[in-house]
Amino acid sequence: MKTLRFKTNVNCGGCISTVTPHLNKLSGIEKWSVDTTTPDKILTVETADLEADTIIETLKIAGYRGEVIA
Repeated sequence: MKTLRFKTNVNCGGCISTVTPHLNKLSGIEKWSVDTTTPDKILTVETADLEADTIIETLKIAGYRGEVIA
């Protein structure tokens, strides 16, 4: 299991509601969460086999940005 972290523009409950079906349909995500209380709106994803590019593309399809945090 690996943990991926992304700086996003998912900044409220409505935004989370929008991305939820997109992230939930990805097989390989064990769990995910967005911390909307931080300025960088950190998305944390636990996955066994997904790559960061897949998550970023999924966010883009939902209308949001994601940038990997090293």
